[in-house]
Amino acid sequence: MNIRRRIEKAATGFTPSERKLASVLLSDYPYAGLIKMHELADQAEVSQPSISRFVIKIGLSGFPELQKHLMSELREGNRSPVDIHATSEQIKGGYLNGFLALAAEQMASAGQAVTESQFEQICDLLANPKRAIYAVGGRISDTIAQHLSFHLRQSRERAYHLPRDSEDWPEYLLRMKPGDVFFLVDFRRYQKNLWQLAKQAQAQKVQVVLMTDNWLSPATRYASEVLVVPIETGTIWDSYAPALALTEALVTRVAEKTWRQTRKRIEAWDAMRDEFMERKHEQIIDR
Repeated sequence: MNIRRRIEKAATGFTPSERKLASVLLSDYPYAGLIKMHELADQAEVSQPSISRFVIKIGLSGFPELQKHLMSELREGNRSPVDIHATSEQIKGGYLNGFLALAAEQMASAGQAVTESQFEQICDLLANPKRAIYAVGGRISDTIAQHLSFHLRQSRERAYHLPRDSEDWPEYLLRMKPGDVFFLVDFRRYQKNLWQLAKQAQAQKVQVVLMTDNWLSPATRYASEVLVVPIETGTIWDSYAPALALTEALVTRVAEKTWRQTRKRIEAWDAMRDEFMERKHEQIIDR
């Protein structure tokens, strides 16, 4: 369990001082916890003994162990496939069935990591016609953002996917209005330009919804909603199957919430597509 989860799990039992400390730690996670203890005490306006009691309350032996865990999380978030291969375990038995079993375990974990209330809240954001939706992901994870934006366009207007070229991003930032939604997908190894984009969107009072992994993208500090998805399989490659499953759950729920509107858009979409295909067929025959 990472430090963020430990804090969230113990939060109901925190004293007022501990709640202040938790707020500081989570507002700039994990970096706030990597400064010296007296500096953290000053930032949170609590005493150093209060920090020690807080750390014990979340199940650690002391402040050094807290920082050790945070540093480990940072390293995990930057591991390359080469690093992972050095410590990966061989899949036993049939490779295909073994790998699929690992992916199934991760999908089950994803269902536990995201609560029903958080899921419904994000679906309400994505379904709200007053909010424009903008989505983008990383070098590989952008496939998840594309999947989301394509299906949202079947259900509603003003759902946009940002192009891969960051030179085009200012155009979309200029379109974003307060209250709009920016859906960002960022898994390890995190891309600096993505969390810079999230920072700018947040500054424009856009709601940032982040899908990330257990080690938490630096973009977390700018997100109003964070969907934590387990991706580690123990093999050379992380699995995006849980992320895709969660994305499909989101777009399906949005379609159900807005079914009357979604049905009209799909019927109109299909009618136009059929017309274009018929014209294309006629052109081929004319040749």
